[in-house]
Amino acid sequence: MLWTIFVILLVLWLLGLVSSYTLGGFIHILLVLAIIVLIINLIQGRRPL
Repeated sequence: MLWTIFVILLVLWLLGLVSSYTLGGFIHILLVLAIIVLIINLIQGRRPL
């Protein structure tokens, strides 16, 4: 689930960066959120059911 959120945020960030519609730098918040989600996912790891 977190990988899906990470990929979605990363794609949105890339689209915003490529389209040059950066909203004054707020588009980089998406990159920060994607990295945070990735770090949380790596810290939690795979937990047994």
